[in-house]
Amino acid sequence: MQQSHQAQWQHCLHLIRQNVTEQIYKTWFEPIVFESYDEEQKTVLVQVPSPYIYEYLEQYYVRLMAWSLNKSFAENAKLKYRLVVDRENGQVQVVEGEEPATVDSPQPTTRANQSPTVLDAAVPQQLNPQLDPKKTFKTFIEGDSNKLPRTVGITIAEHPGKSTFNPLFVFGPSGCGKTHLINAIGVECKSRYPQRRVLYVSARLFQVQYTDAVRQNTTNDFINFYQSIDMLIVDDIQEWATSPRTLDTFFHIFDHLFRLGKQIILASDRPPVDLDGVKDRLLTRFSCGLIAELEKPNVQLCVDILNAKCRHDGLKIPADVINYIAHTANGSVRDLEGVVNSLMAYSIVYNSAIDMHLAERIIKRAVKVDNKPLTIDDILEKVCQHFGVTQQNVFSKSRKREYVQVRQISMYLAQKYTKMPASRIGQLIGGRDHSTVLHSCSAVEQRLKVDKAFFEELDSIERSFKLKQ
Repeated sequence: MQQSHQAQWQHCLHLIRQNVTEQIYKTWFEPIVFESYDEEQKTVLVQVPSPYIYEYLEQYYVRLMAWSLNKSFAENAKLKYRLVVDRENGQVQVVEGEEPATVDSPQPTTRANQSPTVLDAAVPQQLNPQLDPKKTFKTFIEGDSNKLPRTVGITIAEHPGKSTFNPLFVFGPSGCGKTHLINAIGVECKSRYPQRRVLYVSARLFQVQYTDAVRQNTTNDFINFYQSIDMLIVDDIQEWATSPRTLDTFFHIFDHLFRLGKQIILASDRPPVDLDGVKDRLLTRFSCGLIAELEKPNVQLCVDILNAKCRHDGLKIPADVINYIAHTANGSVRDLEGVVNSLMAYSIVYNSAIDMHLAERIIKRAVKVDNKPLTIDDILEKVCQHFGVTQQNVFSKSRKREYVQVRQISMYLAQKYTKMPASRIGQLIGGRDHSTVLHSCSAVEQRLKVDKAFFEELDSIERSFKLKQ
């Protein structure tokens, strides 16, 4: 009897094959494995290799399959799927197929009614990758905050779709260099593999294109186009959080590209777990490659970025002005570039030298001041950077003069700029008691009165703090 049922299934596939293109058949129907037929329930159980294939079949071919089942098994025969949801651990899930509202004889597939296929994806087309040729790895300055994402990005550009870093999900706050990095990956890949179809697109533009496609009834063409991409780079995907239809469409595009080994690169201002409104089936796909965080550049990286820009633009900016900008740009690469551009414009128009006075004027107009209160960590970071010691040195029991000085200055600034009691400040700076904090503050205040060099040194540290008050 099982052999008879297998023959019925083969007849079912034969009918389907007569009504779709060969490529569609091989892509979507050949992977289906027949398991059994329940004559009493009139239910055919089949296994499919992924939830995506099940969802695709149910969305585009449910009527065709219902018609072929009725012809091959019984009137009103139903389909049940066993989905392989975790191949490594052998986890499967059984779901019932939907019943179509009507079951008509299928019409021959034409260009007008054809569902998204791999055939269209194979048609070579001229494609503008929408990449910025200026945003390259050469101009993406490496630092502690971006070393891992940059290194991974170069690997992906050299071997797109071949590494375990697919998809690459990059996240970080505004101005940390996400757009530059993902653009650099695309530029490098395109230079190495000119024949590859590389595309950078913002999430907003993708959504506008999809909306237009729905209005013009060209959704299939829209999906076909994106399924033809070899490296798809999408920026600011957090903007899709309130657009479930856009997310559903991207889900199908994503799964198709991923299944074919195409490289996918996504950027967001938050990690996948914080993307509210995105279904779990997409979140798990976003997380299955590599999630790389881009942090705001620290002061040293800001200095390096500014120096690199000065060299590129032929500018001469004094070191003290460079340091001032680096300390006050709130760790934003965009702010850094904006300040330098403004300095250059003012210098040219007014034929004036670039000095600290001009930098202060520009900073007030160009950089949005962060109104968050200072924390002990902020203070420790800046003081330690200024004197070239580590926080471990400050927290230690060592009585070395340079460590004691940093410890005392940190306690003094903490008392000045935070509302914490002396006991709490001491606890956070090496586990000292409140009397140590009071003694440190008194020692710093006395030294400020008699040591001009010390006064100026402390003033340079405080300058960036004052912008936050």
